[in-house]
Amino acid sequence: MTKALFRATQAFWIISMLGMLIACSSFPSENEDPAKNNKATYNKDLRDCQEDYPEAGSGVHIRQWINCMNLKGWK
Repeated sequence: MTKALFRATQAFWIISMLGMLIACSSFPSENEDPAKNNKATYNKDLRDCQEDYPEAGSGVHIRQWINCMNLKGWK
């Protein structure tokens, strides 16, 4: 029984790590509007999205932040 539990836990961590890698690699970093494509605007827009969608224990907030940034023109 403990060997099966160990394998299940191991599988869970592998899937979680892959999910985080995919989420981080798809986070928007460039704006469609060249005038807004700078660090100050990026930080302001990200802060706005983080205020609108606070962190959740399940990690759903990351997808919400990505969608929010996409709406603001970040790809």
